[in-house]
Amino acid sequence: MPDQRPRYRTYTSAAGGWGAAAATAKVLLEQSVVGKGSRALLAMNQPGGFKCPSCAFPDATCTKKLEFCENGAKALAHEATKFRVTREFFAAHSVSALMEQSDYWLEMQGRLTEPMRYDPATDYYVPVSWDDAFALIGRHLRALDSPHQAEFYTSGRTANETAFLYSIFVREFGTNNFPDCSNMCHEPTSRGLPPSIGIGKGTVILDDFEHAEAIFLMGHNAGTNAPRMMTPLVEARKRGVPIVAVNPMPERALVRFTEPQDIVQMATFASTEVTSEFVHIRIGGDLALIKGMMKVMFERDAAGEAVFDHDFIAEHTDGFAALKADIAGQEWPAIVEASGLDEAQIRRCADIYIRSRATIICYGMGVTQHQQGSQLVQQIANLLLLRGNFGKPGAGISPIRGHSNVQGDRTVGIDEKPSQAYLDKVREVLGFEPPRENGHHTVESVEAMLNGTAKVFIGLGGNFVRAVPDTDRAYDAMRQLDLTVGIATKLNRGHLVHGKDALILPVVARSERIETAAGEQFVTIEDSMSNVTASRGVLEPASPHLLTETEIVCRMAVATLPSSKVDWASYIDDYSLIRDKIAAVYPAIYEDFSERIKAPTGFHLDIPPRRRAWATSNGKANFLILPGLAVNAPVADPTMLRLATVRSHDQFNTTIYSYNDRYRGVYNDRMVLFMNADDIADRQLAAGAKVALETITDDGIVRRVEGLTIIDYPMSRGSVAGYYPELNPLLPLAFYDKTSGCPAAKAIPVRVVAVGAVA
Repeated sequence: MPDQRPRYRTYTSAAGGWGAAAATAKVLLEQSVVGKGSRALLAMNQPGGFKCPSCAFPDATCTKKLEFCENGAKALAHEATKFRVTREFFAAHSVSALMEQSDYWLEMQGRLTEPMRYDPATDYYVPVSWDDAFALIGRHLRALDSPHQAEFYTSGRTANETAFLYSIFVREFGTNNFPDCSNMCHEPTSRGLPPSIGIGKGTVILDDFEHAEAIFLMGHNAGTNAPRMMTPLVEARKRGVPIVAVNPMPERALVRFTEPQDIVQMATFASTEVTSEFVHIRIGGDLALIKGMMKVMFERDAAGEAVFDHDFIAEHTDGFAALKADIAGQEWPAIVEASGLDEAQIRRCADIYIRSRATIICYGMGVTQHQQGSQLVQQIANLLLLRGNFGKPGAGISPIRGHSNVQGDRTVGIDEKPSQAYLDKVREVLGFEPPRENGHHTVESVEAMLNGTAKVFIGLGGNFVRAVPDTDRAYDAMRQLDLTVGIATKLNRGHLVHGKDALILPVVARSERIETAAGEQFVTIEDSMSNVTASRGVLEPASPHLLTETEIVCRMAVATLPSSKVDWASYIDDYSLIRDKIAAVYPAIYEDFSERIKAPTGFHLDIPPRRRAWATSNGKANFLILPGLAVNAPVADPTMLRLATVRSHDQFNTTIYSYNDRYRGVYNDRMVLFMNADDIADRQLAAGAKVALETITDDGIVRRVEGLTIIDYPMSRGSVAGYYPELNPLLPLAFYDKTSGCPAAKAIPVRVVAVGAVA
């Protein structure tokens, strides 16, 4: 039996390479799907195949035989697994007993096989027919005093067709309550960028990486969270393109990477040094870095150097003078202190940016998950605008999204703050008057549960209760509900923290074929760079009792809205009819949807900034000001550290594939705290010590996580990191960006408390 004791050792090899190949083989073997899993991988991200159910990074235009990464293989293996969660499984395990199991154990039990209903008299889930399940949902929803007493969650894995119908069902029901996984990650992009550049998404396409003269990576870990992104980064470095990585912790893939599809590198055990400049930023220091770079630019412009694109600024922007005044008010000592960087390095970063005629800035949740995350995103846009880095090859802003269709869901209507123009179009096309008031984002939905105004929760995918902040309070909130519905492929914690009535509804997975009375159907996915492609599953469904997400949404609507103006039944069998409705509601971007999607590699949605067109209130791109240098409220406590919750390498969002995180040197453990050596010494602790973390708040609620092992890791001073969802209990519900509602999970103020001797 293998040794399962925790082990910690520094990982010194290149990321990717044979390690990634071995991990792929291991997970296929572990899930007993070596044969069918390998065949399915050959169809992943290929024309005529299915889109990876993991990250949202786009496919290369030059199709490769293997267009998947290690973590995509893990997602597919866990989806294609031979293991099953049957009625016999539920008969053998009460909900209370299942709650004692780990998230990893729940994941490893396999695929759900038939609809189940919670029986409060026995504390077991029991089989229920699909008809009875839909009838139960309809009764609960129709019994509400107000449609606003229901919360409708959406996972980013939901396809465009399903997400569109879900948005129509919920709006016809009468609410805009759409707590969404985007609320917890890139909502600052969706809310911050529209007043800046006129659209709440990135402006870069994959081809731009071939033309960029500099690439900045801020607050994300591509090697784990979007491994296919490493290919264009490696190719850029081979061309001599400077890559600047800004992060409070160095990530192995951005240090050295071996491209698994590079035969020469694999054969010679060679690798590419990816990052040319590593910027060891303090958590929350990104704003100071950006303003420091802009300060250098204004200094050099004042000295007569051609730094700014003045023609672009004059023709396309507004607010330049206000930005200049703001930057003039920032002093170097404060910039250095807030960023945690040397002035010399900030000047080097500025020089790289100034010398580049085409720059891409990519960012992730290390940027968005702050109390001023929306405004921080706007500062990145400001930096790009100064040199006209929009509307030309190799330039633009590129948020690196997580879930494979999280951007698409927003595009087709999953939005708690819909525009009035969109609602007018829904009325015109679908024939009913949609609600006009804003609905709840994720934090507001939990607050509504806690105060008793929410009664029903329906989760279209995901693991809501483990993803949201303030775990203990979230559990209490969910248990107050009258009905919870989990629509899912696998068992997760969200099915065990439930309302008085509860349903688990199993669905056909992304990799599985969809057969209806009208024949084989496909769905569509929008990647993080606005390319829309078809996705056709190739595997047999895990059980004959599964339904598609689309059919589940349609049948919920039929059960809830007996007088509906929408022909829900027609959409169950023919997905082209759904695409026609999407095109009718969004004619500017989805015109001729059904025809355009026939192209093998799909099509790009229009991104106006790529044409230097700005859909803002004044028709210009706007320099927007965030005063000062802080993106989070100051904390007076001198013991305070800023905690960033992060994924391990063997994890996708709340899904845990193993207890290992090999690039960070952690094996058989997830209860760890990555900490700077000087911060450890300052607290008279040592690597290996067991500690607790406590949140520093003034709301009177004690938030504490015990049993964390200190890992001596090259974090920036004042910054610590640990895994979510284990550390989500430390994130206060009220600690979020008020513009977007996004929780500030990368800046939690904590103190370290010793609870035992050094191991």
